[in-house]
Amino acid sequence: MKRVEKGDFVKVHYTGRLDDGQVFDSSEGSQPLHFQVGSGHVIPGFENAVLGMAVHEKKSFRVSAEEAYGERDDRLATVFERSELPPDFNPPVGQVLSLTTSDNQTVYATVTDVTDTTVTLDLNHFLAGKALNFDVELVEISDAPCPSDCSCGCSF
Repeated sequence: MKRVEKGDFVKVHYTGRLDDGQVFDSSEGSQPLHFQVGSGHVIPGFENAVLGMAVHEKKSFRVSAEEAYGERDDRLATVFERSELPPDFNPPVGQVLSLTTSDNQTVYATVTDVTDTTVTLDLNHFLAGKALNFDVELVEISDAPCPSDCSCGCSF
């Protein structure tokens, strides 16, 4: 029976939960997640847990913050004076903004505080500093990426 090895292309159905049981992501009701093991397209702890699985095997596992999105870095929260921002910029707390860096990279920032004089943006991933719990079912193992007309939504 074939088992997942580094370099394999896999499809998995998954549900991700925080320690309090809150679901933060799931493939339930949609296409399975498709990625190449070892490519870095998913968090390291998730890739490592899928290694050795067989098709139709189910597995539950916990990924530490270090093996997920890393620890929170308080230096990534930046306070901007309203005078530095467009006058009509009034985002609600919790809104996620898409920003473009000077080298044309896209980064995401969460609005964490808004006052009359400042807006605070946090560039940490929203799951940074959190352990993640997953229930996974391996759907498929392949040694080749999907064909270009595949409907799974993968980027291979």
